[in-house]
Amino acid sequence: MGNRCAVIGVGQTAYRTKRADVSLAGLVREAALRALEDAGLTFADIDSVVLGKAPDMFEGVATPELYLADALGAAGKPMMRVHTAGSVGGSTALVGTSQVQAGVHERVLVVAFEKQSESNATWALSTHSPFSASLVVGAGGYFAPYIRAYIRQSGAPGNIGMMVAVKDRINALRNPYAHLKIPNIDLAMVEESMMLWDPIRYLETCPSSDGAVAMVLGSERAAAAAAAATGRRPAWVHGAAMRSEPMGMAGRDSVDPRAGRDCAADVYRQAGVTEPRRQFAAAEVYVPFSWYEPMWLENLGFAEKGAGWKLTEAGATAFDGDIPWNPSGGVLSSNPIGASGMIRFAEAAQQVRGQAGEHQVAAAADGSRLALGHAYGGGSQFFAMWAVGANKP
Repeated sequence: MGNRCAVIGVGQTAYRTKRADVSLAGLVREAALRALEDAGLTFADIDSVVLGKAPDMFEGVATPELYLADALGAAGKPMMRVHTAGSVGGSTALVGTSQVQAGVHERVLVVAFEKQSESNATWALSTHSPFSASLVVGAGGYFAPYIRAYIRQSGAPGNIGMMVAVKDRINALRNPYAHLKIPNIDLAMVEESMMLWDPIRYLETCPSSDGAVAMVLGSERAAAAAAAATGRRPAWVHGAAMRSEPMGMAGRDSVDPRAGRDCAADVYRQAGVTEPRRQFAAAEVYVPFSWYEPMWLENLGFAEKGAGWKLTEAGATAFDGDIPWNPSGGVLSSNPIGASGMIRFAEAAQQVRGQAGEHQVAAAADGSRLALGHAYGGGSQFFAMWAVGANKP
């Protein structure tokens, strides 16, 4: 793993349908300044900046990192851009982590964002270049057949996706940054919402959000200094990994991708995790469509193949369950695409730092268990994950 790395500062913007009050530069700077304040630092203390966002065609702004350098205090410093589709927020955090673990830098600022109000993501995901397959009317059109295949293979009851949608939206009511807040949501409200891509209904899908998130990652020495200055403990990285697989790989299982299983296995090996359900106190997992909770419960080893839906049905993943998934409300409640993966990583870190506010999971704050951050992107071919804890690995 190399040198130890810790999250020493976290900053998020509010996630909203439209942030007309700020430009792209203002949006990323807002998150970065909050992360720096949380770490007790300024831009002058940062050695390197790593930026992530979804494809440029989402907003029609090519290589936005070139003009965002000034807003992020990166003029004259090393700066790089990461792009791995929807998983890019997680991948960006891991690239910054590797700079600390390799001993290249002491303090790295990682930032991810999306301003969907200035884009048309469904158009961007529906068009296609010559010699490549169309994604068929947005992400939901692509993923719906795999959800139907999961339901058929597992025998899951038809209401499981609705249960996830209700759970995550109720969790979002505790999160001041969350985009969707639906106080009276219940199964009937979800069932009555319009069908978008069978079996995905309107309230079983993620919103389009504007927003940004930033983290300051530091070495062991930087973490000690930040803790002394702020009184807030860091979140230590116990395991981190990325994996990918070609969408056209022969024999590929799109319901249960091998890259996801391999990525989780690598993170668990580094972190000493052999029983995910028992050793993680909370998990922030990329679930843009509700049915992906039971599918990822199996892919990440929290349940046997075909049994993920049983954990959801039993309430195990609820806020008061034995393994809460997405206590922040998850991607179903806030979805600035390029930032969504890093939000999962940041929320996992906040859980073990004891800084998650009203959506704090008590078992995550006592230091005895880890938290999992997860992101996936593209056609389920990019995965990024980390395990973080309150104690040094």
